[in-house]
Amino acid sequence: MLFHLFALSAFLGASDAFVPASVSHRRAFVARGEVQQKTTQLLAVDIGQCPFTGGVALPGYPDFQVQEAYADALDNVDWDEVKSDLKTLFKTSMDWWPADYGHYGGLFIRLAWHCTGSYRMSDGRGGCDGGAQRFDPERSWDDNTNLDKARRLLEPIKLKHGLGLSYGDLFVLAGTMSIQDMGGPYLGFCGGRIDHVDNAQTRPLGPTPEQEKFAECEVDGDCQAPLGQNTLGLIYVNPEGPMGVPDPQGAADTIRDVFGRMDMDDRENVALIGGGHTFGKAHGASTNSPGEKPSGCPMNPWAGATGADAVTSGFEGPWTAQPTSWDNAYFKNLIDYEWESWMGPGGHYQWRVKGGKGPKAPVAYPADSGEKQDIMMLTTDVALITDPEYRKHVEEFAKDEKAFADAFAAVWYKLVNRDMGPVTRCVGPDVAPAQDFQFPLPDPPAKLADFGAVSKKLTALMDKKKDGEFVRLAMQSANTYRCTDYLGGNNGARIRFSPGKDWSSNAGLDKTLKLLEPLKKQFGEGLSWADLIVLAGNVAMERLGAPALPFCAGRTDAPDGKGWKPLEYGNADLPTSVDQMTDLYLRRGLTAKEFVALSFASYPSSDSLSKTLSTDGDLLAQALRYDPDLRIFTDYYVAAGDENFGSDFASAWTKLMNSDRFAGPLGNLCMLSP
Repeated sequence: MLFHLFALSAFLGASDAFVPASVSHRRAFVARGEVQQKTTQLLAVDIGQCPFTGGVALPGYPDFQVQEAYADALDNVDWDEVKSDLKTLFKTSMDWWPADYGHYGGLFIRLAWHCTGSYRMSDGRGGCDGGAQRFDPERSWDDNTNLDKARRLLEPIKLKHGLGLSYGDLFVLAGTMSIQDMGGPYLGFCGGRIDHVDNAQTRPLGPTPEQEKFAECEVDGDCQAPLGQNTLGLIYVNPEGPMGVPDPQGAADTIRDVFGRMDMDDRENVALIGGGHTFGKAHGASTNSPGEKPSGCPMNPWAGATGADAVTSGFEGPWTAQPTSWDNAYFKNLIDYEWESWMGPGGHYQWRVKGGKGPKAPVAYPADSGEKQDIMMLTTDVALITDPEYRKHVEEFAKDEKAFADAFAAVWYKLVNRDMGPVTRCVGPDVAPAQDFQFPLPDPPAKLADFGAVSKKLTALMDKKKDGEFVRLAMQSANTYRCTDYLGGNNGARIRFSPGKDWSSNAGLDKTLKLLEPLKKQFGEGLSWADLIVLAGNVAMERLGAPALPFCAGRTDAPDGKGWKPLEYGNADLPTSVDQMTDLYLRRGLTAKEFVALSFASYPSSDSLSKTLSTDGDLLAQALRYDPDLRIFTDYYVAAGDENFGSDFASAWTKLMNSDRFAGPLGNLCMLSP
């Protein structure tokens, strides 16, 4: 069964192994003729699905040529000029959507936060890589009301800088530079987001039929994981309180749950909420509608009032007295005043200083009128002083502005880059040092082992009864890779540690690892566990009948299994339905054709594959028989014969084994230069 038990392999000489060269962010490879031909077959991909890192433009794949053009254009982005253009825009107020307080910073922080905040740890979907907020369902979420104006404001900068400046990068950079421009902390910027051409990857975020299939929300307002939010159409939780009830402790509990779905802890939650609410204001001047959503009126959505009369969230007011300046007043305001709930002008519960003697901010529009407006809080703000654990951090940040600045800089960088994968995928002059959430790996060995000698030892070690377990070890390690957030994969060999080694899907693989221990010990530091696992899978596959499989050396070993903590969903247990199986291969960046080609591991001939069409068999057989996308290629390989089946298997296998060998946003250390 694919994803559980595999089989195949043969001798791999030292001349067939290759070691990645030092590369730019685009792509590179060192190899020979036959390997080059085989590897080139891997590179075509529809970028409406997951983009595969690395490659060349191939005839018949026009979308992939767009991806290659982006790689070329990315080299030429003048990031300093983009930043300069943004800073000019921040203070250039437009009549059709005036800037609050004469500065668009609050709007662009919201744009970046809501674009990246859709990320969920369960399956890695969401986030701003792809710039999918341009498409439904996200662009029509209630939480994204009037963000079409922010995107419209940025469009001239996008047009000026062209293809190399993706929408995803532009949205994130606009929010990040807004914070810096208003005096806030700046850790860095990781560029290289690849814009989606459609909403194929983000439809599962909901509300859509795809979301209902895989993650139905039985009670809207109490949606459970794997969904990232608890209310469809919001990025996190209802700011009014659970189910619209102004219950601060209930709100604290939902914040902890929902923010935890994107791997945030209590201190990060407090710093992130406080930093975001240091700037700008909420808009709910009346109970009037903001206008029709883009899903119903794409040409002129949310055509309601502007300026002082604008309605966006339905809440009204700023959080601090200086909404365009960085400070820790948000936390001081929470602690220093007594807050009471009331029904605001937008028809929603919000909070005000009891007795009306709290700080006042300038009105947002017109910015120079001299008029004042009371500050306010939301139920989700008051939650931070109601919950004892959250309150500890509020008190810390109220006393220590530097601690707040450091914490916010780190958590903002995590928020906006959680879907970008390892630091090796980042480009630009301001990339921060590798952060814990990027699960950095040590450098590979300075001197690599003689892989021809390793292959001979592996061949001597194996026998037909155990070959399938070596294949299974390599596949189970590689199968953790997901192109939704570029986590998982073979590099790091984290299958040796908890939580991965404890998953039921990996039962018994500790014994297979034990068989490899003498070889690891014999070849020492030059042979990483990650390279050994992949090479053992290659050798076993060839022994069982696969064509020669190219091997790309130079992986390294993680010190622990933390990098697999986010990967439990979809990996800890075997899939139980055809729908789950097909969703898994899409998340791994595989096409339907590649998935079927990988079934060669279970059915190593066209004849054995054809037998799956006459019996339901196991889950893989059912998928090949009944899923319409998979059935097309199952029929193709039955008709095409063993040579095509085996050759395409080799390509798909090699792609999967090397998917996590990043060199920039598109480059892959194991891919060929054109």
